[in-house]
Amino acid sequence: MQTLQPPSSQLGYLNPIEREDPIEREEPSAREVASDRPFENCDAARAAGAAPVRRGQDGYGAHLDRDGDGIGCEPFPR
Repeated sequence: MQTLQPPSSQLGYLNPIEREDPIEREEPSAREVASDRPFENCDAARAAGAAPVRRGQDGYGAHLDRDGDGIGCEPFPR
């Protein structure tokens, strides 16, 4: 025997399928976007909080590594 229930809106809550407002999704961070390609430049890597970027990490590209040591967007020496 199956029990019939009123629509969830009559019970005081909304079923996810019946939502009136669209679900807001967060924009991916720059680090997540860079996961399949290198950062355009070191400013972009720093803005994403990813600098320094090491060879093998997401967002690394040889153009970010001036001295070829495998670490791109190194901080400037003081």
